Amino acid sequence: MSTKTPSKADILRPIGTFSKKYLAVYSIAALGLIAFLIAWAYQLQKGLIVTGLGDWGTGGGATWGLYIGAFIWWVGVAHGGIILSASVRLLGMDRYMPVARIAEMTTIGGLSAAGFYILVHMGRPDRMVTSVLGHFHITVNNSPLVWDVTVITAYFVLSATYLGLTIRYDVNRLRDDLPDKFEPIYKIITFGYSEKEDEIIQRMVWWLAAAVIIMAPLLLHGGVIPWLFSLLPAMPAWTGGIQGPMFLSIALMSAISGVMIISYTFRRVYNWEHIITDDIFRGLLLWLGFFTLLFLWFQLQSVLNGVFLGPLNTAHAAEGKMAHPAYQVAMTMIFLTLVYIFLQAIRPALFSKTRALIASCAILAGTLTEKILFVVEGFFHPTFDIYSATPGTYFPSLIEILSLVGTVSLVALLFLNLAKLVPVVELHAIEHLTGGHDHEHGHEETTKTETEPEVKA
Repeated sequence: MSTKTPSKADILRPIGTFSKKYLAVYSIAALGLIAFLIAWAYQLQKGLIVTGLGDWGTGGGATWGLYIGAFIWWVGVAHGGIILSASVRLLGMDRYMPVARIAEMTTIGGLSAAGFYILVHMGRPDRMVTSVLGHFHITVNNSPLVWDVTVITAYFVLSATYLGLTIRYDVNRLRDDLPDKFEPIYKIITFGYSEKEDEIIQRMVWWLAAAVIIMAPLLLHGGVIPWLFSLLPAMPAWTGGIQGPMFLSIALMSAISGVMIISYTFRRVYNWEHIITDDIFRGLLLWLGFFTLLFLWFQLQSVLNGVFLGPLNTAHAAEGKMAHPAYQVAMTMIFLTLVYIFLQAIRPALFSKTRALIASCAILAGTLTEKILFVVEGFFHPTFDIYSATPGTYFPSLIEILSLVGTVSLVALLFLNLAKLVPVVELHAIEHLTGGHDHEHGHEETTKTETEPEVKA
């Protein structure tokens, strides 16, 4: 374990460095996003029919597929990310302060990707204006889909405010060390700033964190998003009160996994072993195991209630889902990950950052697969007979697959750009790790700058 003392120079390193590897990753992410935008342009030109979703599925089975499954998954990643960050601030989990801002940025990226999926799946983006915004006063009381759009928009504003307030403090303290080329952006971020507001901002951030913790189970991934499905009694694979807890557990699993992967990347690239320590990965892995255990328990409750002498329509839906090879593979990956987390907790020698990374990837792949199957299988086994006696089939079209590539690339580009603009590890985390030394030093520098009006060259 590294004994090096964290410093401001460490968290500024991503901003001040530029490498060929960074350019290569940026190029790959940009190409992934461009490939999807081209595919989406083709869909806009020809219509949603090119995915098969406009004609009861690729093989005649479902009008919702990867678009909606990935939408739920991204919303879960976003909601879980901000819950993780809010828990750090609200519950005093200072151990995880170095990854709090990464979790906040993950929320912004996840919500951006989820919102993008709404536009893509509507077929025509102008319907957002004509069907949603234009009739909001009517539809908001009756449409779970409009509830969904409303909650995501409100949550994006809440999360962006939450992130912006914490960045404001850092930019002011580190102003002299940040690139001059971004000075106009920094002026906007710190507009009207004074040190007197720090205490007020801390209280505001605390209350925002409290709002996040309260809203998550009641309105967000434990409320409105699962209500979109669970309030439809004609779809036995969806309906039921278990969906709220299940969605919330998946959100936290996916977010923790995503934060671990991103944290591992920054740690490896910028030599942050003394900032994002092994202890943080161990702790996150244990929390991942806890929520994975909850998720598997909820799955068991859902499946058992479906197949054990339940109504025939519910039994057929549960049996169809259980029989799907993709579901079996996803549940196996998630279960084996839980087994590893349990074993490494008993025998610490089994822990390694590489294994933690593999576990995170397995969880993300498993939860994404489960969400897509949840959506698709819900269409295959309705209470009333929409389709023929034999359910149709579904396999994502190339355009749908590219949408997943595009949104992952979008989130990657967000991190690549933000890492060159503001610190991805907040200054408060360094102050906590160093006992406030950097804070005092930064305060002295700020005071000197205010009393000596020197212009930086």
